[in-house]
Order: sequence, then structure tokens, then C-alpha cells
Amino acid sequence: MIAIIDYNMGNLASVKNAFAKLGQKTVVESNPEKFHEYEKLILPGVGAFGDAMQHLKERQMVEAIQEFAKSGKPMLGICLGMQLLFESSQEFGEYEGLGLIKGSVVKFDSTKFDEPLKVPHMGWNRMFTKEHPLFEGLDDEHYLYFVHTYHVTCKDEKDIIGETYYGYKFTSAVAHGNIMGIQPHPEKSHKNGLQILENFIQL
Repeated sequence: MIAIIDYNMGNLASVKNAFAKLGQKTVVESNPEKFHEYEKLILPGVGAFGDAMQHLKERQMVEAIQEFAKSGKPMLGICLGMQLLFESSQEFGEYEGLGLIKGSVVKFDSTKFDEPLKVPHMGWNRMFTKEHPLFEGLDDEHYLYFVHTYHVTCKDEKDIIGETYYGYKFTSAVAHGNIMGIQPHPEKSHKNGLQILENFIQL
């Protein structure tokens, strides 16, 4: 069974519905004491990093997520959920993350853009992927739907499995052992997004 973590910061219904389209039952779970009972965890997220970490702490979920990560069972962070996997974020201050992947979360630096572009990065964009089970069966273009103002930077390039170009190249998918994350929203990315979720089911 797959659990979608409910900490009052995620787009839970759409994620759950996307799995339902694939015939996969999921549980929206708000009790951290039950996380270890599931085969896989989804950490969704919409909003600000600092608020999200505060919600996780108030619900005593931080340690439970970290313990699940040590179990070796697959976990997937989506959008803000991916960013929370990292050590820190610069969004509206300095905030400590879950520390499951080495690196930080930074704002798009528009001074590096090759052409005038709007932030947040919103809409369809291509992901250039490395070989990884999450990406099996994607079409050649790999277009996915993004909505974000901040992006991750990895300390270890080996953790990068997907990159996207918006003004400059940034990391849009990561994997560190059983811990995975994607910046775009698979539940809003039609065929390719559903394929990523199907691949996660099969891990």
C-alpha cells in the first residue's frame, strides 16, 4: 500500500486521483506512527518551504519520515515535497529541511537568464533525464508541468537524474537510493506524469 502524507500542505486529492486512474489504492495518512506500515510514501507539497517544515514538526512527522527513509522502502517527493528532502532552503529566510539529500533550495536567479523570463516558472517544459526506473516508458519529449519559484541544487551530481532548462539549466529530478523527488507535478502532466507514478508503483 502507498501512503500520501497529509500535513495540510499538499495537493492530496489530485495526487490520490492520479493513482486511482492507474488502479492503485492509496491512503491519505496523517498519523506519523503509521508511516512504517506502508510499502511506499508520497510526500506532496504546495506552498512555502518554511511553513511546510513547521507543519511537519507540529505533527511530529520529521523523525517518522527520516526513519522511513532509512528503511530502504521507496519514497517520492513531489514539487515542494521534493525540496523538503534537502538540507536547507533560502525561501523567505533560512530553513532546515529533512536532510535526506545533500544540497539546498534556492530562488531562480533571473540575472543568469539568457532572455527575459517570468518567475515563477509555470507551465509545460521538457525534462532531460538520466537512466532511472522512474523514467521507464516516457515518450521522447518528456514534457511535464511545472509551477515553482525555487529549485534545488545538489552537492553530489550523482543524485541528479533529471534536468530542465528555464533561463538556465536546473535540477528537476533527484534520486538518492530509495529517496526520489521530482519538481514537476506528475498528477498534472497527463501521460508522462502517470507513467512516472506507474513506475513508482512498480519499484
